[in-house]
Amino acid sequence: MNKTKHKVAIIGCGRLGQQYGMAYSTFPDTEIVAIAEYNPERRKAVGERFGVKALYPDAESMLKEIIPDIAAVVTPTKWMKESVIACAEAGVKGVSTDKPLAATLSDADEMVEACESRGVIFAGGNLARSHNHVQEAAKWLIEGKFGEIKGAVIANMGERISGGSVQSISAIRLFMNGDVEEVICWGNPPETINTNDDLMGSSGIFKMDNGITVPFYEGNIIDATNPRTNPSSGEITQVKMGIDVWTDDSLIRWFWDDVKVFKGFDEAGKRKVLDIEFTDWNWKEYGYLTSTIRSLINTIETGSKLAISGHDLRQALEVAIAMKLSAQLGNAPVKLPLPDRSHTMIPADGRWLGKDLTGIPQSYEDALGLTN
Repeated sequence: MNKTKHKVAIIGCGRLGQQYGMAYSTFPDTEIVAIAEYNPERRKAVGERFGVKALYPDAESMLKEIIPDIAAVVTPTKWMKESVIACAEAGVKGVSTDKPLAATLSDADEMVEACESRGVIFAGGNLARSHNHVQEAAKWLIEGKFGEIKGAVIANMGERISGGSVQSISAIRLFMNGDVEEVICWGNPPETINTNDDLMGSSGIFKMDNGITVPFYEGNIIDATNPRTNPSSGEITQVKMGIDVWTDDSLIRWFWDDVKVFKGFDEAGKRKVLDIEFTDWNWKEYGYLTSTIRSLINTIETGSKLAISGHDLRQALEVAIAMKLSAQLGNAPVKLPLPDRSHTMIPADGRWLGKDLTGIPQSYEDALGLTN
């Protein structure tokens, strides 16, 4: 581990930004040197919580005085672009942001280009794709340890396409080691289809650039086995989000940070769970956020490949927008990349504007870390 501590700035210190702060303040090779937060009360509380005295209302004022090695941009989506580009222009070595990184594809393009053109490492954020076990399973799969990939399916795309569905889109791109080249999508319910927000139940097909067709489906289904429910009752069962990828005799099953590997069959023809040991790792208390951050630090130090990049977040957003567009066109096939970069999808209010502006403010005591 590098003996020199990487200087870190947290830009946006809501609940998720505070999770980043907890992780970066724990690692022995990172030091939080500045905080940028628009809410003055929370800015003061988070500064006190992490022992940081360099407090600023925004990234622009911070960058006039401090250029960190790493900037974690954890603002609401509406303000991510200006902070990411400002950090890239200022010469920050590595910048991370979260999902969705933008509402409009052209904004996502600008963020990726601003970092690439300046040699700035642009990392993705707190996504399950980054989890050590997911990364390791995907590596084995891509290397052919389980044989040639024959197929895959995605369960429960979620109702927020640019939110939860980006988790699945990002993971399937990792497992397939490639991109989605065509989308066919059925939207549900009908009133959600012809809007520019990301609310829509989605079922359909991804055609991957490796030739594999991956079906996906929405996760809210009628529980036909429950005698108390029927389609007219409106009662639904939530299917757990996940991905199955299979070869001739193996199956890799991903559910967020849980990965199971099956290989071979028993006498009854049922798949057998493979007793496999994944590489252990430190700071597991922060889940896959640890993996994301450690991947960024390793990339800065060694040039290794990111577990998830800003480019990956941009690609996932584009797929999500194509899903909505396909449904709007009557389930028509939509080819990627989309030539029209003005396509826009507005995420949920809490992600777009932040919870302070949407009626769920955080208390001073909570920002200090004094409540559960």
